[in-house]
Amino acid sequence: MIDNNAKVLLIYTGGTIGMVENPETGALEPFNFSHLRFNMPEIKRLNFNVETFLFDPPIDSSDVSLEIWQQMAGVIEDNYNHYDGFVILHGTDTMAYTASALSLIFENLTKPVILTGSQLPIGKLRTDGKENLITALEIAADKDVEGHPIVPELCIYMQNLLMRGNRTTKVNADNFSAFNSPNYPCLAQAGLDIRYDEQSILKPDYNSNVRFNYEMDHHVVIMKLFPGITEEVVKAHLEIPGLKGVVLETYGTGNSPIYPWFTDQLHKAVERGIVIVNVTQCLYGGVEMHRYENGQQLEKAGVISGYDITTEAALAKLMILFGKKESPADVRRLMQVSLRGELTVRG
Repeated sequence: MIDNNAKVLLIYTGGTIGMVENPETGALEPFNFSHLRFNMPEIKRLNFNVETFLFDPPIDSSDVSLEIWQQMAGVIEDNYNHYDGFVILHGTDTMAYTASALSLIFENLTKPVILTGSQLPIGKLRTDGKENLITALEIAADKDVEGHPIVPELCIYMQNLLMRGNRTTKVNADNFSAFNSPNYPCLAQAGLDIRYDEQSILKPDYNSNVRFNYEMDHHVVIMKLFPGITEEVVKAHLEIPGLKGVVLETYGTGNSPIYPWFTDQLHKAVERGIVIVNVTQCLYGGVEMHRYENGQQLEKAGVISGYDITTEAALAKLMILFGKKESPADVRRLMQVSLRGELTVRG
């Protein structure tokens, strides 16, 4: 039920949705927010209040950084008590990374924060941006019979699907259905009506305040395994000065080569206090290191399971936990605990 008195803050950070085509080069370039308003008169027809906050200049999502995530979180915190929900317009290329990071920055979120964008600029005739934006705004204003937001989570809405932000990954560069939530149900589907899967939505503690965890540590890396990977490549990753955490993208259910030099390098890194989290390169499923001997060797080396967490969420989680000055032992423990619904722990 949309509250006609609701106030939603629309935060424009940049992205394809607000771009225009350079007539000389054909390249898409950021434009100012008035372009979006001009092409979206439908916003004025909504039965609730929509106000705007603009990042100036707009940010290409490829330029997103930890500092920009902190700025986005700061806008939410500064306006948290004045609005019922928030919609962030963001480029799709790094949207899953931003969604994962913000979901972990916000602790006990009690209001909707919906990221959305488009594959085509808002001024294009066939743009997907209009439906994405209008529905995201409606979801941000939606409340239950008790007056609580229906979706008090950090989410991504794209092409009729509302997904938990830290469960998403971008799967298509060309189609409107750019995102997928491979290991967790969608929170809502939009058709003639918006149908919510209430059992899958996080339930916050409305008697406690939201908390903002701004500190993040960039001393983490993603290391993707591939056939033919050499000891020099592995050492180049694991011996980065100041390194604290590694997202290790493995094969299948968490398998890797069992070359003696490989497991030896991992074991030495773990002994130095580096936290190595095993995530699968597969889109669906998760890590079960006990299933095969190769995975068991990783366990013996001190690598921990990321279960079904996405690479994006694993990276953001390491950044947040080390940013909070957690010890390596505590980071190892918390990486295997669901903090914001980002993973499913299996036995």
